[in-house]
Amino acid sequence: MSDDRESLQDQVDALEQEVAVLKQGQRQQTIRRRSEASFLGIPVWEIAVGPDPESGEVRGHARAIVAIGDVATGWLAIGGFARGIVAIGGCAIGGIAIGGVSLGLLAALGGLAIGTIALGGAAVGLLALGGGAIGYVAVGGGACGYYACGAGAVGEHVVSASQQDPAAVKFFSQWFPWAF
Repeated sequence: MSDDRESLQDQVDALEQEVAVLKQGQRQQTIRRRSEASFLGIPVWEIAVGPDPESGEVRGHARAIVAIGDVATGWLAIGGFARGIVAIGGCAIGGIAIGGVSLGLLAALGGLAIGTIALGGAAVGLLALGGGAIGYVAVGGGACGYYACGAGAVGEHVVSASQQDPAAVKFFSQWFPWAF
């Protein structure tokens, strides 16, 4: 019985050593840099990447005019989650947003783009261009809009594989002459 207990304890000790080695190899690099210069009380630039146990941050959050980080907030924000006048990231929200998922007040470009002007795989906006587009003016493989152009388009004025509305042809040839 004591041999089983000792064997089990040896196995537990070996596993604990393996876990300790794995934890050391998985440490994420932490970067925290900030400019000393500021404008209107906002740092000119900041970089914040990785966890920071001292401040309790699981992800780096950069807040500056030019912000680069896991989470970035600034006039120009670049990061996994970016918010700014110009936002570039995996998920981007801003005046002009570029990212996998982008929400832009003026323009959005991305896999899923939502904005006044939206360009992407799936786009929603006043002017939407993408594989799937929904907007007042929609152009894409699947398009839905007041003016819609695409292989599978639906709307008030449509240019599609099965429909050639004269008002839509006139509109699209005026705004997209290279397509007609």
